[in-house]
Amino acid sequence: MQLGCTIILIVCILKMQLNLAPLKKLRILIVKFDTEIAPYEVPAFRAAIAEKVGFEHIIFHNHKKDGGFLYKYPSIQYKRIGRSPAIVCVEEGVDEIHHFFQKKSWDILIGDKEVKLKVASLNLNQITMQVWENTFAYEIRNWLPLSQENYQAFLNLESELDEIEFLEKKLVGNIISMAKGIGWDIDKQIKLRITKLSDARRIPYKQQKLMGFQADFQTNVFIPNNLGLGKGVSMGMGMVLSKRENNKR
Repeated sequence: MQLGCTIILIVCILKMQLNLAPLKKLRILIVKFDTEIAPYEVPAFRAAIAEKVGFEHIIFHNHKKDGGFLYKYPSIQYKRIGRSPAIVCVEEGVDEIHHFFQKKSWDILIGDKEVKLKVASLNLNQITMQVWENTFAYEIRNWLPLSQENYQAFLNLESELDEIEFLEKKLVGNIISMAKGIGWDIDKQIKLRITKLSDARRIPYKQQKLMGFQADFQTNVFIPNNLGLGKGVSMGMGMVLSKRENNKR
């Protein structure tokens, strides 16, 4: 009888823990290549990889056959890590990257420049996504949080404090969108605070220039390094780095 009560108690405790802190196991593969590209060449790098793999594999470019766009969190993200081109594969992307690796040649054209790709490093991890009680410190680079609709609303804000509060809400929204995209249901309150905001600057994005930011922030959500938030994630925008990792660079 006592053993049965003990087992029931343990099960109840485990259920309470799961309800308090739902987890998501996330597979991430980072493929970094042994060459250098300029920041503006990331979109061309993306196009070159998509062409090499074959445009029938939509996950590599997110364009539908009917000309529409696949609106989902990108499972294949193209980055510039350090000075090197890299592909960040998330969940389904980890399974699909073999379409590139099985090619006999990895030579690509970035613009009119021929590049012979060689893998410098492969880093495969399964990461536990979770909302914690404590907070983590991050930096987000080339972050594009504003849509056409809220751009004017941002310009009409009267103080820097109002701007930061506005952007904090956008960043929380970006985290929630990312979570939904990877199948993670966040049911705890997200705490987030922007601790440093660099001056806004115009960033080229799809034949236009959008207002972009670089910011330091703290949140109780664990975010893996090199994952993207906001617009342009597939082309390296909104890349997140932990402050601890950034200090190593």
